[in-house]
Amino acid sequence: MIIAENVFKSFGETKVLKGISTNFYAGKNNLIIGKSGAGKTVLLKLLVGLLSPTQGRILYGERDFTAMDEKAKRGIRMEVGMLFQGSALFDSMTVEENIRFPLDMFTNKTKKEKLDRVNYCLDRVEMEGVNDRYPSETSGGMQKRVGIARAIVLEPKYLFCDEPNSGLDPKTALLIDELIQSITYENNITTVINTHDMNSVMGIGDNIALLNEGQIAWQGNKDEVLNTDNTFLENFIFASPFLQRLRSDALANRRS
Repeated sequence: MIIAENVFKSFGETKVLKGISTNFYAGKNNLIIGKSGAGKTVLLKLLVGLLSPTQGRILYGERDFTAMDEKAKRGIRMEVGMLFQGSALFDSMTVEENIRFPLDMFTNKTKKEKLDRVNYCLDRVEMEGVNDRYPSETSGGMQKRVGIARAIVLEPKYLFCDEPNSGLDPKTALLIDELIQSITYENNITTVINTHDMNSVMGIGDNIALLNEGQIAWQGNKDEVLNTDNTFLENFIFASPFLQRLRSDALANRRS
């Protein structure tokens, strides 16, 4: 579990986060949602240590990440996998080399051990046999799956995903959601996902934090979304006609 405890973040006179306190649970898909400028990306960067809070603490279990020196933080980062918005693959490296990169950086495994782990991760994301391809030779959805394979190659306890469905068609986005969900459940990973995708919210939202102007406006799960009486959440979530109909159906079933 990761705990954000009364977290504030300011840039000069601009206050971005204003006292965020929330938990991100192991074995759950923990989603951070909100309008652009609500503070989602800043919160994600604080959680992974790319930024430091102005006030408050980030805890990994009982370990105070905020108070650690760089050596101790490196130990935490060994437990973290990261899926970037644009996949962030190295164009000059093959798929195999991209996935192997964290193993080269952080482990002393033999060449065979590394290859075995790379192939396992490729198999897990249903990308067997593409080791020698370059990112430019794969589709956007395939690149996302390679990014996931790289993110899990070190067997992380914590997985962070920044807009994993950005730029994908709906069918591929659904496949990526299902893949992240299954990996999270199978390995009891604490997965934190920053997303604008309402299909992800309704599909895999085990624990959802809605940010508004640097504060948590609502928190709950995908089932509670359909039965909310939170006006801000209603206006944010049910902007599309499809989700409005879904909510109406849920309310009708609840009354019957």
